[in-house]
Amino acid sequence: MTHQYPALTPEQKKELQDIAQRIVAPGKGILAADESTGSMAKRLNPIGVGNTEENRRRYRQLLFTADQRIDNCIGGVIFFHETLYQSTDDGTPFSKLIKDRGIVVGIKVDKGVVPLAGTNGETTTQGLDGLSERCAQYKKDGADFAKWRCVLKISDTTPSELAIFENANVLARYASICQQVLAAVYKALSDHHVYLEGTLLKPNMVTAGHSCPTKYNSEEIAMATVTALRRTVPPAVTGVTFLSGGQSEEEASVNLNAINNCPLAKPWALTFSYGRALQASALNAWKGELSNEKAATEEFIKRAEANSLAALGKYESSGSGAAAAQSLYVADHTY
Repeated sequence: MTHQYPALTPEQKKELQDIAQRIVAPGKGILAADESTGSMAKRLNPIGVGNTEENRRRYRQLLFTADQRIDNCIGGVIFFHETLYQSTDDGTPFSKLIKDRGIVVGIKVDKGVVPLAGTNGETTTQGLDGLSERCAQYKKDGADFAKWRCVLKISDTTPSELAIFENANVLARYASICQQVLAAVYKALSDHHVYLEGTLLKPNMVTAGHSCPTKYNSEEIAMATVTALRRTVPPAVTGVTFLSGGQSEEEASVNLNAINNCPLAKPWALTFSYGRALQASALNAWKGELSNEKAATEEFIKRAEANSLAALGKYESSGSGAAAAQSLYVADHTY
């Protein structure tokens, strides 16, 4: 059912487009720091750090206070709900800290995946109920863009038509509500029409499945990825910000670089929205110790700079050591 809400004004369309363009400005991408409390346990427990709110705050503070080198690499940061209301040691709200650096604050607004009835283990995403009110509040609290995640299971028999249809409609409703709630802060809700110039798409790259015996090089991955985008994504979309999808830090950079050097025409900005592939080495260096914060920050900056170059098609792989080459794949990963 189509919901009737006021359409976006020209001023609101311009604001949306400006935000999207700032996030994917040349050489910039997104730091996905929106891991749920459960996902953070999977990050912290292996390095011997308790999954407490304070430890999560300390770790994110480490990322958000990295020196000015990241300002040319990171255009947006996606927060988890908890993080939006946390502050640095000196009391500066994380959202203000990020905004003062010229980086756009985003927020994860879905409520996770749930089983989709009538399918074999497939899912749909929950959180549409109350989304307009949540978005209005998040906007007041400093967020200027939002992220919504749907998951499709790839196998010989999936995704089913039901799962594709359900998740496509959930994504469309999310995008419509979210854009109009930007307007709703000024008092408007959507007409179910999505303004493409004010959107960013966050897909996986076209890579072989984890169990596939055939390995493909970065040029093949790039060609398949750009071909798929050209066949499906309208050129009006401002940017495509890839998730790393369990690739190693180095693979994620090398493949993004290859995508930007693909000889096919690419009407969108093609950049990164990485979580694990920006943070894995930093986490391993940190281990929850104050004395390790500088080293951990350097690891984060190193990956941010690598992906900034990759978004420009100028990254030259140095190998970056065994840690950066380690697979970050997690079976049936959810946030």
